Amino acid sequence: MGLTYIASVIASDDATVSFTSDIDGTYNEYQFHCINMHGITDSRNFGFQVNAHDGSSQLTGFNEVITSAGVKSGHKEDDSVTEMARLDNINQAQGVAYQPILAHESGNDADQSTNGILTLYDPASTTYVKHFMSEGSGSQAGDSAQNNYIGGYINTTNAITQISFNFSSGNIEFGTIHMYGVG
Repeated sequence: MGLTYIASVIASDDATVSFTSDIDGTYNEYQFHCINMHGITDSRNFGFQVNAHDGSSQLTGFNEVITSAGVKSGHKEDDSVTEMARLDNINQAQGVAYQPILAHESGNDADQSTNGILTLYDPASTTYVKHFMSEGSGSQAGDSAQNNYIGGYINTTNAITQISFNFSSGNIEFGTIHMYGVG
């Protein structure tokens, strides 16, 4: 299996960045490679939400129902804390918020960013709910290196045709997201 490049978005002081086309039945798996996502506001979560098409001409909005779970590992710069923990405060149980991915509570220092890959499975299916997983690494606001692993499902059998990314507060100062089809 290989990756086929589809499109990129480059953030420059944007509240959200989105892919509003090219998510369809061409591939059963789509990956979003997030590179150096840097928020203006300190200690915020980088996340995503999707838009499902209900078969009419209307999209239902970036408010699809998500159930998720995640864990993190981290190590502080000053060697004071090493941790492995559940991310209970970002898990959703049938929630409609943007789902945090990559690094939890990302820092906004000049040398801090968050990076990772979000994988969305079979978004065009009209039979099954849509599963996702992300693996990310970044610099936390508390000056620690952090790795996050988050997975879950989007509870809709409608086809997902759009995806949006943002920080939980403040704009995305800079960063690039590349979309690939896997096949």
